Parts: sequence; C-alpha cells; structure tokens
Amino acid sequence: MSQVEESIEVNVPVRTAYNQWTQFEDFPQFMDGVERIEQRTATLTHWKTKIDGVEREFDAEITEQIPDERVAWTTVGGEAKQAGVVTFHYIDDNTTKVMLQLHHEPHGLAETVGDKLGLVKRQVTGDLKRFKEFIESRGGVESGAWRGEV
Repeated sequence: MSQVEESIEVNVPVRTAYNQWTQFEDFPQFMDGVERIEQRTATLTHWKTKIDGVEREFDAEITEQIPDERVAWTTVGGEAKQAGVVTFHYIDDNTTKVMLQLHHEPHGLAETVGDKLGLVKRQVTGDLKRFKEFIESRGGVESGAWRGEV
C-alpha cells in the first residue's frame, strides 16, 4: 500500500467545508477523473472513474463520520483498493485546514509506475486545490450537508 498526505487551507468555516465534503455526488465537479458518484445509502457510495484512460467502478463504504471533524472510508470489493480519511481543522472563524490521507494499492504495472512517479500525490494535490476553488467560488455556501454520525 502507498500513502499520500496532503492538506490545504480553504477560506470558509469548518462547518461549510465539512458540509460540502459530505456531498459526494458533487465530487466530479472538483475531482479530476471522477465521472460519477452515486450515494446508495448513508454509508455506501458507488464510484465511476476514468484516469489516464483506465476506467474503474467500485463501491466505497463510509467507516467513520463525525460532523465538522472527519470522514473515513474504505473500498469494498472490486479491483480498486484504498482507504482514507479527510479531517477538518479550525484555523479561525473563516479558515479551515482540510487534510486528506489516502492509502491505496496500485493495480497493475501502469498504476505501480504512476504511483512511483508521484502521480497519485499530484492528483490529490490538484483535487484539493479544485475543492478550494469550488467552495470559495460559491461564496462559502455549501451545496448541501449530511450531519449524521457513523
């Protein structure tokens, strides 16, 4: 398993950043390579991705969710093997540090080489920058929220 850790400061309150992150079906608007996400249950999502011509579909289960603090997940079944957590840290009333930790297992030669070249880290860095742009461009207003705990 490889590990990536990245963080970014966004100019919105913790609650706003967290609320937007719980809107998984909006991820294709800021995550490069994510074509679609379906929220199937409160804890199960189905992903369709296409990265560098490689298409994947897989399910991910939310294993822990604490409002304004963290969302953790792991994939279930399928070829894609990953687990991660995103945490939200108060900087001040209008600034939040979003930290993403991702553990993933490259599948096949191309993914293994890409992982060694740092492509996954660059992907995560870019996705976090686009999340920042996405939430800040909305005037700090989230598109929805799920405040339940898992």
